[in-house]
Amino acid sequence: MTEQQPLAPPPAIEVRGLSKAYRGRPALANLNLSLQPGQIVGLMGDNGSGKTTLLKILAGVLAEWEGSVTIAGHAPGAESKGLVSFLPDASFLPDYHKPEDSIAQYARFFADFDAAKAREMVDFFGLPWDRSLKEMSKGMREKLQVSLAMSRRAHVYLLDEPISGVDPASRDVILRGIISNFADDALMFVSTHLIQDVESIVDSVVFLRGGQVLLQGDADELRAEHGVSLDALFRKVYAA
Repeated sequence: MTEQQPLAPPPAIEVRGLSKAYRGRPALANLNLSLQPGQIVGLMGDNGSGKTTLLKILAGVLAEWEGSVTIAGHAPGAESKGLVSFLPDASFLPDYHKPEDSIAQYARFFADFDAAKAREMVDFFGLPWDRSLKEMSKGMREKLQVSLAMSRRAHVYLLDEPISGVDPASRDVILRGIISNFADDALMFVSTHLIQDVESIVDSVVFLRGGQVLLQGDADELRAEHGVSLDALFRKVYAA
């Protein structure tokens, strides 16, 4: 009797024919994408390429789109939200919150949230426990939001421009915090225009243009094939 092979797990993200328009203007146009778990994927593109729209749809916070989208086999909704940790590009915490207030809020909202891990990350980033977000710099706020997002035991992490608008030293510290708290069997999909800063941490990349996938592949293979860094490749393909 032949031993039955176990079924392969579904892709962490599967997108087929995804389209989304704002007031008749397309943001995503018949986009197709399949991403497996166990990797960090850079989502790169020029302004208006559809990066934020794609992440919001995957996170289940944007509706009225066409096509097929699944997160670990689930369509965007209550079940998929339980598997996804989403870090939006805008601040989402009240100005009056201190770090412990935000940690308590996340602990109430998410069953997979590890409060002890969040406190460790706050200390790793050297954030002040006695200061409200209103009193914090942009870099400090970013670090607190990263601490919260990365302290969930999620299957998929969606990070929208997590190092945008902060100084180079802060970018490096934030990226180290992200990597140190990323599970090997999860998927991280991180949007950025600062390609040079994230090049060393991404396993593969997706380049978007005009709401479609322009280029996708393993980071090392793309560097070897084109003989340039991902940052130089990005500049080359978008200048064409």
